[in-house]
Amino acid sequence: MPGVVRTWAPAGHTPQLRAPLSRDHLAVISGITLEGRLLLLEQDHPYRGPDIVGFLQHLLRQVPGKLLVFWDGAPIHHCQAVKDFLTAGAAARLQLERLPAYAPELNPDEGVWHYLKHVELRNVVCHDRSELRQQLHRAVDRVRRKVGVLFGCLRQPGYILSS
Repeated sequence: MPGVVRTWAPAGHTPQLRAPLSRDHLAVISGITLEGRLLLLEQDHPYRGPDIVGFLQHLLRQVPGKLLVFWDGAPIHHCQAVKDFLTAGAAARLQLERLPAYAPELNPDEGVWHYLKHVELRNVVCHDRSELRQQLHRAVDRVRRKVGVLFGCLRQPGYILSS
C-alpha cells in the first residue's frame, strides 16, 4: 500500500492517488548504531527465524566488538533459531535486550521507519516489487546521509548518547 499523506491540488479538484494492489511485498529489517549508521536487509518473503539470524550475523560483521541489540517483543526475535545461534557462540559478542511490550515509542528504529514512510516515501506509488525496492533504496540512501535525523531517532525515546 502506498504511504498516502496530505497533498495539494488545484481548487475544486480532489487529488487522486491510483495504486495497483497486489500480494507482493518487501520485508525489511533494520537497526541504527550509536554512531548514526543505518543497517538494513530486505527480502521478498516474510522474515523467519533463520532470516533473523542472518540479520544478526550481518550486524556482527558490520559492528566491531560487543554488540547490544534492543528490539521489540515480536515472537520471531526469540525463536529457536535465534536461541541456537546465541548458544553456538554468538552470545560472546551479542547481547539481546527486549523492549517492553507495546512500547514502539522506546524503539529508535520506529522513528526511522516513520520518517521513511511519511517523509521520504510519501505519496510514492510503485507498480511492482522491483520499483518498490528501487524507491526504498533511494529513500534509505537519502536518510543515511541525514545523520541528524538518525541521531534524532536515537534521542527521541530519551536515550542518552555519549561517546
